[in-house]
Formats: sequence, C-alpha cells, structure tokens
Amino acid sequence: MDIQSLLPYIGGAIVIILLLLIVTIGYVKAPPDTAYIISGLRKKIIVGKASIKIPFLERLDKLSLKLIPIDVKTSSMVPTADYINIQVDAAVNVKVGSDSNKLELAAQNFLNQNSDYMARVAREVLEGNMREIVGRMRLEEMVSDRQKFAELVKENAMPDLAAMGLNIVSFNVQNFTDANGVIDDLGIDNISQIKKKAAIAKAEADKEIAVAKADADRQANDARVAAEREIAIKNNDLSIQKAELKKVADVKQATADAAYEIEKENQRKTIEVTSADANIAKQEREVLLKSKEAEVKEKALEAEVKKQAEAEKFAVQQKADAELYTRQKEAEAKKFEIQQEAEAQRAKADADRYSREREAQGIQLVGEAEAEAFAQRVLPRQRQWIKKQRHTRNIPELPWRKC
Repeated sequence: MDIQSLLPYIGGAIVIILLLLIVTIGYVKAPPDTAYIISGLRKKIIVGKASIKIPFLERLDKLSLKLIPIDVKTSSMVPTADYINIQVDAAVNVKVGSDSNKLELAAQNFLNQNSDYMARVAREVLEGNMREIVGRMRLEEMVSDRQKFAELVKENAMPDLAAMGLNIVSFNVQNFTDANGVIDDLGIDNISQIKKKAAIAKAEADKEIAVAKADADRQANDARVAAEREIAIKNNDLSIQKAELKKVADVKQATADAAYEIEKENQRKTIEVTSADANIAKQEREVLLKSKEAEVKEKALEAEVKKQAEAEKFAVQQKADAELYTRQKEAEAKKFEIQQEAEAQRAKADADRYSREREAQGIQLVGEAEAEAFAQRVLPRQRQWIKKQRHTRNIPELPWRKC
C-alpha cells in the first residue's frame, strides 16, 4: 500500500484525535450555584449542566449565583412625610436571577466580579429607593407597619435591580432611629394610650364581673332553693317507694322462703330416691361385675388348660417326631451298614472269584505248559511207534489232534 491510499485513514485519525482533544480539554461542568458563560463562536449559558468549550476559539467566564447578604442603612438623616428626620437600617438578601434574560443582564454587569462588588452596587440602589419611600410615609405609619414599608421599598427597587439581573430574596427592616427622640415619645404615647385603654377595659371588666357575680349569686340562690325543694320532694317520694318496695320485698321474701323450703323438701326426696336408685344400680353393677369376673376367670382357666394341653400335645408330637426321626436315622444307618457290608462281601467275592480265576488260569497255563512239554517230549516217540505199528499192521493213519 502506498502513502496516498493511507491518506484518508490518516486524515480520519487526525480528525478523531482532534475531536477527542477538544472534548477532553474543553469539557466543562457548571455547579448549581455558578453560571458558566461560553462566548466566542457561540454564546451559551449553562447552570448545573455540562458542555464543550472549543479551545482557542471560545472563552469561559463565571458568574456567581449565590445569595448576597447586604446591610442597607441610610448614610444620613432622611425626612419623612411628616418632616421628621430618621435613619433606617435594613437587612436585605439579593441574588442573580435564574431566567436567561436576567442571566444575560447580570453577565453584562457583573461578569467575573466578586460578591462584594455586586453587594456595593445593590446597596446603593436599595438605599436610594429606601430614602424615596421614607419621604412618602409618615413616621408613625412606618414604625407601626414595618412590613408595609419593606414591601414598598421592594416594589420600588425591583425594576432597578432587575435591570442589572438581580432579584430581591428578602427585605427586613431592622431599626428606625431619630435624633430628637420622637420615636421614643411615640412609644411613650402609645404606652399611655395602651395603659388608658387597659384601665378602661379593666374597669369595664370589673363592672361586668360584679354584675355577672350578683346575677350569678341570685341564680345560684334560686337554684339552691329549687334544688332543696326538689330534694325534699324526691326524698319523700323515695321514702314512699322504699316502703312499697320493702313490702313487696317482704312478700317476695316470704314466698321465696316457702318456695325454698318446698324445693328443699323436694330436693331431699329426690336425693333420697336418687341415692336408693344409685345403690340399686351399684349393686346391679357389682353383680354384673362379679359375673363378668367369673366369666373372665373361666375363660382364662379354659385358655390356660387349652394352652397347657396344646403345649403337652406339641411336646408329645415333638418327642414322637424326634423318636421317629431317630429310628429313621438308625434304620438308614443300619441299611447303609448292610449295604456297605454287602458291598464289601460282593467286593470280597469278586476278589475271591478273580483270584480263583487267576489261579485256574495259572493252573491251566501250567497244565498246558506241562502238556506241551509232555507233547514235545513223549508224542514224537509215540507218533513214531504208532506209525511204525500201523505200518506193520496196516492201520490207517488218523489225523492227530492236540491233546
């Protein structure tokens, strides 16, 4: 392969390596409390997300989104609507708005600036608006309704801060002060008014309490008399009812006593009858029990006798079987002995016969040998003599046979 054919692959590898370098070097991840602003080839704001910044062609700037506490205090005395010079001290919290429009405005005004710079700019705006609201309101109104004063300052300052990309999170008035003690006098006057109102309220309350107490005493006395009368009536009725109830109770008690005695006598009779029946039943059960016992004993005895007879029968049978087996074995042994003896005798007879046969054969062989020897010795001479005699007497020659 030549270099020209490898150029596309080399170019692709270089592009991939460059992309990997861009991703590695340019990878940025913004935390939730900081806005990352990417500018250059494109403009992008990321909060709590990740993105890619193209190296050398784009830049990254940071904008803090953290809460900024500000102590806002008028630097000099400010006249109120009723021409009383006062100073106001408030605690305010601001932060950069989270929507894209305010993020862009805040980036234009506070990019790469620290929180102190942002707090200083916001403090000046808030102080100016607070002075304006102080000039619109009366001192007593501001002192008595601080929440209203704070809301008016917030409403007045919000457009100015929104133009910078900031939001007011909270606005709390800490204190109102003046050099002539007017606020203290207002407090004294308020205290006097409060005391006066409290005394009047107390007198009215005492009066109402006295009237209510007298009325309550009267009502309590009436209630007590009525209650006592009602109690007397109820006690009288109760006595009458008790007498009637006692009479009814005595009658019922007498009836109950009589009924008790009658029932007691009936129960005694019933118990006696039941006891007699129980004794009779007991005796009947005892008789039946004795009969059952006798029957059981009889059956047990019968079973025992039968068992003993069967045992004796079994013993006799076993003994007879043993004797029969012994006799059979003796007969078999005797038969075996006789057979063995007969076999022995037969073997002895065969041996004797064989011996006699052998002896006879020996004698026969000896006789044959002697005859042969005799024939060898005598017969030739006899034949010659006989032959000679025949020849002399003309006797025909007979065929010779072996003797």
